[in-house]
Amino acid sequence: MGSREIKSPESLQETPATSSSHQRKKLSVYFIESDNRRMALGRGYTGGTTPVNVHGKPIADLSKTGGWIAALFIFGNEMAERMAYFGLSVNMVTFMFYVMHKSFADSSNAVNNFLGISQASSVLGGFLADAYLGRYWTIAIFTTIYLAGLTGITLCATMKVFMPNQDNCDRISQLLGSCEPAKSWQMLYLYTVLYITGFGAAGIRPCVSSFGADQFDERSKDYKTHLDRFFNFFYLSVTVGAIVAFTLVVYIQMEHGWGSAFGALAIAMGISNMLFFIGTPLYRHRLPGGSPLTRVAQVLVAAFRKRHAAFSSSELIGLYEVPGKHSAIKGSGKIAHTDDFRCLDKAALELKEDVINPSPWKLCTVTQVEEVKTLVRLVPIPACTIMLNVILTEFLTLSVQQAYTMNTHMGKLKLPVTCMPVFPGLSIFLILSLYYSTFVPLCRRITGHPRGASQLQRVGIGLAVSILSVIWAGIFERYRRNYAISHGYEFSFLTAMPDLSAYWLLIQYCLIGIAEVFCIVGLLEFLYEEAPDAMKSIGSAYAALAGGLGCFAASILNSIIKSVTGNPKKGQPNWLAQNINTGRFDYLYWLLAVLSVINFCAFLYSAYRYKYRSEQKHGNDYEVMENKLYDSPI
Repeated sequence: MGSREIKSPESLQETPATSSSHQRKKLSVYFIESDNRRMALGRGYTGGTTPVNVHGKPIADLSKTGGWIAALFIFGNEMAERMAYFGLSVNMVTFMFYVMHKSFADSSNAVNNFLGISQASSVLGGFLADAYLGRYWTIAIFTTIYLAGLTGITLCATMKVFMPNQDNCDRISQLLGSCEPAKSWQMLYLYTVLYITGFGAAGIRPCVSSFGADQFDERSKDYKTHLDRFFNFFYLSVTVGAIVAFTLVVYIQMEHGWGSAFGALAIAMGISNMLFFIGTPLYRHRLPGGSPLTRVAQVLVAAFRKRHAAFSSSELIGLYEVPGKHSAIKGSGKIAHTDDFRCLDKAALELKEDVINPSPWKLCTVTQVEEVKTLVRLVPIPACTIMLNVILTEFLTLSVQQAYTMNTHMGKLKLPVTCMPVFPGLSIFLILSLYYSTFVPLCRRITGHPRGASQLQRVGIGLAVSILSVIWAGIFERYRRNYAISHGYEFSFLTAMPDLSAYWLLIQYCLIGIAEVFCIVGLLEFLYEEAPDAMKSIGSAYAALAGGLGCFAASILNSIIKSVTGNPKKGQPNWLAQNINTGRFDYLYWLLAVLSVINFCAFLYSAYRYKYRSEQKHGNDYEVMENKLYDSPI
């Protein structure tokens, strides 16, 4: 059949070990280059990660595209998206409580579910981008859907037909829950436009950071530096969007009403969409590699079909790979074979029976198998960041309730309670501004790493600081509760205590801001660099999925605490009682601290076992290997 037998990089360097009862046998790997097998998904060879224009054609002059100028347009789109996202997260609970007359608990759960679904469903956006649309068209489509959802929310807050009757509904009536509730169809409309917005966010989120990183040439000697700075500036744009949402949007709401506040978000999103499309001629694109789920399914099915095949079988020809330096997957370079997850290697075992009519559901390439291995290896790292997202979700709602009982005056200026979440954003902004001038040189002396710390080290630093933030939150909440009881505020939970400043909360806010900078930025860069070439968006979606699962986990944890703590028959409130002064928020914070320590230990174990792709052989090793073998007698 005209095939050549080529040894793997491992076999060039060492002789496979013999088997024994105490030593695991290494797989002797041979790559059989066959010209007569159908390519994966019917595609031909491709140049790996070669950038193309919006029409899918190679770019003649790369100097006229990409780089920081193209990245600026992407930063603008992300800034507006984050502004809308955080603007909804901080205002929607209050809107549902004061305007739609839902209880605070129901409003919080509804918004937490919206946040969770919009992040968890980001895997769908990543799948569409990697499989069919590409990152540019995925962003273009879903950002338009996002704008439609925000427009619908603006109409809900502007037109009285979408709101319940507000007559005879004063502050006392709201607290007692005696205001006229929203009709079922009104809530259905609100939930519909809210989830349309969430669906739009789900499509954008996994693609924007990856699309921005695509603008830099990975063959450049400064690629690692540009990528590191890009992800820091990318998160800085996220932070600026959050700060605007927590300040300007809140101010507009207080001065001009809900319709103007949500309308401002829609206008900002419309402007960002226009800027994103203006930058189209400057963008570099990566070709979608076909359905990644299909490729994963093919590997699993083929491995299952050959589960009984032995690596030492007489029927074995070798491990299958296509000829040349290019892979069979559009938009992806070759990936060298690794020795872990040997059960998946059976999908690439080429037996004599495969020669006659090879099928991608019975025989997969080594690169295709290694894609699946890589996705599996990545899972533990973002999974360990779920706990950080639980803390962020709890802080977003619980700390606002704490601030209601405290003095929020800054001199003669009284800040609205809903502005309090701006302080984590300000701390993030400050840290990112000082990151390269202060943190990197300091850590470089300690670690010797050229960028101060590796990606996993930054994630670990973030998780460690998040533990400190929640420990402080528990300590201060215990002090705040005891102060309220001793000064006669036990049952006046909506009355601010004039002598207790809300700015004590800044300590936990700043600590969680530091945790976000290190953990989330490090995670985004880690996932982009480590994910397979044709699965970058799905890799980035892992981070959003962890954020969504964190929101869901926070809601589940709150429901469990409400059901198992307290005793209504004896008049004992649960930890999360609406009256924060009789509840025990401090117990919840201590519980989060214990769970965070356990999670941190799991992360240390996972990070210790993980090997970066740069430590393994890359696809271009095949080209070097072939040249050596062709020049030597066989």
